[in-house]
Amino acid sequence: MRIIFMGTPEFSVPVLDALVAAGHEIAAVYCQPPRPAGRGKKDRPTPVHARAAELGLEVRHPVSLKGAAEQEEFAALGADIAVVVAYGLILPQAILDAPAKGCLNIHASLLPRWRGAAPIHRAIMAGDAETGVCIMQMEAGLDTGPVLLREGTPIGDEETTSHLHDRLSEMGASLIVTALRHLDGLTPDVQPDEGVTYAAKIDKSEAQIDWAQPATEVDRKIRALSPFPGAWVDIDGQRIKLLASRLATTGTMGTGTMGTGAPGQVLDGDSLTIACGTGEEAGAVEILRLQRAGKGAQDRDIFVRGFPLATGRQL
Repeated sequence: MRIIFMGTPEFSVPVLDALVAAGHEIAAVYCQPPRPAGRGKKDRPTPVHARAAELGLEVRHPVSLKGAAEQEEFAALGADIAVVVAYGLILPQAILDAPAKGCLNIHASLLPRWRGAAPIHRAIMAGDAETGVCIMQMEAGLDTGPVLLREGTPIGDEETTSHLHDRLSEMGASLIVTALRHLDGLTPDVQPDEGVTYAAKIDKSEAQIDWAQPATEVDRKIRALSPFPGAWVDIDGQRIKLLASRLATTGTMGTGTMGTGAPGQVLDGDSLTIACGTGEEAGAVEILRLQRAGKGAQDRDIFVRGFPLATGRQL
């Protein structure tokens, strides 16, 4: 097929590669414009932009698709279909209608659960046992279109957004190739009204750890916000990001018995087991990976050598 590809972040890159590898003709690649990044704050192309340039594809990055000129240029490409994955702009109806077979979106959740901007983060934060990928026919509403194909996958007990992000990206790349191969034989499945949830964009204000929350919620927050923006705690005036964790259980600590303590108390400095919650919700989490400001991420064994947290200390 002759395809317009629309995507921006790293999540979208495997999809572009899969479409090219499957032999489809990429009429043009649409992505977000380059933005200042790094110490020098020089404009940096998005991951999709960079990959498309490597592949020798035409790249377009309009700041909006609402104007008549942009819509005419889009329609003039004469595409059979548009494939959209984490593009970052709302598509006006004129754009949705331009390709002969419309626009397909790759969404990283099992719709109608977690429509919106941050489905991977929210699924982990909510404690969902399963998530997945949907290939959806796009319409004007926010992720409301009928689903053509879906594939589920369990969420691991220690899985972070980073790990799940990469798995779902590869799943989406494979599923869109299948969808395009069998497009004429697929039956659109209208999303039910029951079970709709919205994955609001992650706000940095959510990232500070509250040890008074139950251990399950603290653990989910750490894993859901890894690597960005990174759940954090203040220790000796330093903001320490917590990038990986797991629920502590009996036998986690070196003594063989998991103790209890006030929320935020270090129960074991070697395993970085921290008390959470109160009363019936009391528990603990093990911190597995951390990052000090201005330094690289470290596994806990290395971290505690340079930044020890003594057993009994209150965070």
